[in-house]
Amino acid sequence: MRDPVIRTTTVGSYPIPDWLSVARTEQARLDATRVVFDVQRQAGIDLPTDGELYRFDVNHPDTNGMIEYFVRPMAGIVHDIGRTGYDAFSKHAAMAFRKKPAGAVAAPIAEGALNLLQDCERAASVAGGPFKFTVTSPYMLARTLLDRYYGDFEALTMAIAEVLASQVRGLPAACIQVDEANITGNPYDGPLAARAINVVLDAIECDRAVHLCFGNYGGQTVQRGHWRQLVDFLNSLHVQYLVLEVAHRPADDLDALRGVRPDIALGIGVIDVKVNDVETPDEVARRIGVAEKTLGPGRVEWVHPDCGLWMLKRSIADRKMATLVAGRDLYLGVR
Repeated sequence: MRDPVIRTTTVGSYPIPDWLSVARTEQARLDATRVVFDVQRQAGIDLPTDGELYRFDVNHPDTNGMIEYFVRPMAGIVHDIGRTGYDAFSKHAAMAFRKKPAGAVAAPIAEGALNLLQDCERAASVAGGPFKFTVTSPYMLARTLLDRYYGDFEALTMAIAEVLASQVRGLPAACIQVDEANITGNPYDGPLAARAINVVLDAIECDRAVHLCFGNYGGQTVQRGHWRQLVDFLNSLHVQYLVLEVAHRPADDLDALRGVRPDIALGIGVIDVKVNDVETPDEVARRIGVAEKTLGPGRVEWVHPDCGLWMLKRSIADRKMATLVAGRDLYLGVR
């Protein structure tokens, strides 16, 4: 089936193969990335991701390294945090689920040793076709840092945005996706988060997507909010399509997405990654039908899991991906 009306994709992360945890070599990581791509393509996923295996950090398994991978190599950020810094950050209400900062900003933030091109090229070498590459939002990264230099959260956020913008130019992927899981609990920061994310989006030379969820910290929801609080934020993004958590959300949360600009394609989560139960094709087809009935025919252009799959067992993640495709096909009546 070519160019289905509703396409399937994954969000980003994938369970780490057991053997990669033992053999942490560059070759082993490349081989594991090859496996992740192949599993998704065999399942029929239209736009797979690389599994983000290059950023996995055994010291930060709850977030799959989606923070430290980006901030640790940046210049201007130190990582030896003493008692004073620990106490200061632990009082930061917006990050109550995380007690220790990812780093402390001590000087102007710059690229340092960050090299997204290297990892994207490695993924491209084994992708076997078009794929999506993911980048954590500058707003989310800024939230995890203890600022001892800028003295202004907006200045800190925009500095990170400029670094990421320089990194995403020319990446050899079919789509670059910016991931944001903090603004959902802090909608008052919507204008700032959108400005920072748009700096990154405007530098992307391929398809542009933004993924938003309400947190998946070790399989737990950590942001209390609703999509209705974020419609203005969504509409201000310079994006082609959104990748949104829906399967694990209240049923009436979907209604708010009717307010999203019609030129922004909607990606709807129909696979719940916070539970181990594997959906049936009928359940997936039913969720797509509800979304189309609520949002209008043709508004749903993508279906996917709510978030990354890293916290699940391989056997569960594999089956959820296969069910995603089978449910989409059932809904479209193509198989």
